[in-house]
Amino acid sequence: MRQGYLITGTDTNAGKTWATLALMQAFKDRGQTVVGMKPVASGCRLEGGTLKNEDALLLQAHASLPLDYDLINPYAYEKPVSPHLAGKENPVDLALLKARFGQLQALADIVLVEGAGGWHAPINTREDISDLALAFGLPVILAVGVKLGCINHAKLTAQAIALKGLRFAGWIAVCNDSNMVCSEDTIATLQSALDAPLLGVIPYRPAAGLNALHRFINPDAL
Repeated sequence: MRQGYLITGTDTNAGKTWATLALMQAFKDRGQTVVGMKPVASGCRLEGGTLKNEDALLLQAHASLPLDYDLINPYAYEKPVSPHLAGKENPVDLALLKARFGQLQALADIVLVEGAGGWHAPINTREDISDLALAFGLPVILAVGVKLGCINHAKLTAQAIALKGLRFAGWIAVCNDSNMVCSEDTIATLQSALDAPLLGVIPYRPAAGLNALHRFINPDAL
């Protein structure tokens, strides 16, 4: 059975990529083929004459099969600003993204789609990440960057997912603030507040051990 999930975040730099990579590895450990997709990305750099995104390259490297970069990241923008601003000359076409997503679905058991920014980050002048999730028909996994303010951000995002009529499949705590006080208590508070399973806690790791992230994830909770 083909499956897919959209990974969104409580805000920019919440840990969506680490959460996505952890899930990719965990699903592969269960014998499933997995690919990642980063439909739109800003702040890309020229590589071989083509704009590429660092996070999308990681998804490409950790996929179960080799994929063309353009299939993983159809819209790569140079300016490190919101996609609706960075892409004024080449705005996101949701129909094109749906077509690319369909291609990926035909290739793997599971497609993990990493959003840009938070749930309502605009991808063009009319649509945002929530519209992309709805168009793809995907349940949502929330990467919660464990820092001051994350309880409010996580609860608001959970409410917004429900208002969109989509399933909140689970959440991952990403401890990306080395100065965070009471992180364990914060995660416990979030467990009580969020009506979705905690899929794992990724600890603060100054040197990113990207190939070992699956140890912190339990995909069976989905």
